[in-house]
Amino acid sequence: MSYWENILSDVNNFKKWKTSVENLDREINAFLQFDPEKGKKLSSILKTSKLKNREREEITQHKGKLFNLPFAVKDNIAVESFKLTCASKILENFISPYTATAVEKLMAEGAIVVGKTNLDEFGMGSSTENSAFAKTKNPWNLNKVPGGSSGGSAAAVAANFVPFALGSDTGGSVRQPASFCGVYGLKPTYGSVSRYGLVAYASSLEVIGVLSKDLTLTKTVFEIMRGEDEMDHSSLAGDYGPKRASGPKETENSEKKPVIGIPAEHGDMDIDPEIRRALDETVKNFNKLGYQVLEVKLPTLEYVVSAYYVIATAEASSNLERFDGIRYGYRDFSAENPEELMLLSREKGFGEEVKLRILLGTYVLRSGFQEQYYIRAQKIRTAIRNDFNNSFKNVDAILMPVYPKLPFEFESKELDPFKQKLADIFTCTANMAGLPAISFPVDISEGLPIGMQLIAPPFGEDILFKACGDYREIFSPKDAPNMITL
Repeated sequence: MSYWENILSDVNNFKKWKTSVENLDREINAFLQFDPEKGKKLSSILKTSKLKNREREEITQHKGKLFNLPFAVKDNIAVESFKLTCASKILENFISPYTATAVEKLMAEGAIVVGKTNLDEFGMGSSTENSAFAKTKNPWNLNKVPGGSSGGSAAAVAANFVPFALGSDTGGSVRQPASFCGVYGLKPTYGSVSRYGLVAYASSLEVIGVLSKDLTLTKTVFEIMRGEDEMDHSSLAGDYGPKRASGPKETENSEKKPVIGIPAEHGDMDIDPEIRRALDETVKNFNKLGYQVLEVKLPTLEYVVSAYYVIATAEASSNLERFDGIRYGYRDFSAENPEELMLLSREKGFGEEVKLRILLGTYVLRSGFQEQYYIRAQKIRTAIRNDFNNSFKNVDAILMPVYPKLPFEFESKELDPFKQKLADIFTCTANMAGLPAISFPVDISEGLPIGMQLIAPPFGEDILFKACGDYREIFSPKDAPNMITL
């Protein structure tokens, strides 16, 4: 990490890096706001006035685990004095008055926020095409999408703008863009990282995650962010004590590797031949590494997408109710009364995908429809969790594709918005069950990266890091064609 430390501490290196990022990002559009000077100033303020006395004493006695490392933050996560737009016109000029707990913990360890990254508006999308301000391009192929909704963060890491970035994962929004951009993408256990400062989309599903080309750094960032937070009632202390991965199969052999499961149902899924080939190769490679791979049953897998979108849109319709054009955000001054003000502000402030999801959520929560849709989706959610619990009696992690398709082109006719939603089948399973999952690079096909994901039991992140760490012997992240070199 000394390379990155020197970037911010040496004047000449800093100028060269900043200029390189600004020049390439005119093409990639990873950042909605890039202002490392503001980040350095904010970090200085935090050290001198924001932390409690005990914490301030501790941080002044050492440089911190992330000393001087620049990082990017998805623009639906609050960072004081930076914009907080959620890539929506309704929040275009909103400046955050405070900093998210997860970000503040990283800053306390010396990391410096250098900018806010692009996303699908309010995190709703799989391509970062739904942003109101820009379309982020994939550093591997500028004609392809970077994935979404954390596409800006994934592109910033793949383009070597920053060593790591934060995203949010509601149904795969960290793992899918990580796969498309050839980097690691961690979705932690629900509640393990405070959501305070994350603009709510679907509160019971979303979690702040990490993207990086460095697996060790990914683990370090997660370990710093995790923990209970008095500002977030859904946060948990978590069971992160010493433990072996292999649970029911534990023996006296401390070197025994986790047992990996693969769903029998994936054979019936619509998966591109290249993705299926990569999945088969990944299984073979884990076998070469000494891992046992067993077949598991996840019969509820076919119902995941429909149940997920019922729950996610229902929660979105409630959470986005606060954007009314009155208290903050975009306001249409042509309105002649409060009702018209609210209608016009939302009409002009929200994008089409956001409006669609709000309408869907309002529909499934209507009187007389809750039992038919919302309550039924919650029952399916419980069944999904039970399927995983049963599988984890025999295996320690479950291997799946991240996405059934390779990175696609902008405004793809093959993958319209509806088909993109159906393709979330493998990622939103972990969110429905609140489980930790990680996307890791396994191959390159047609000049584009392919990622697979591993899902572990609650608070089983160490299992994921162990397996992905071993897999680096077979394949590790490669450099994208469009990246800065210093």
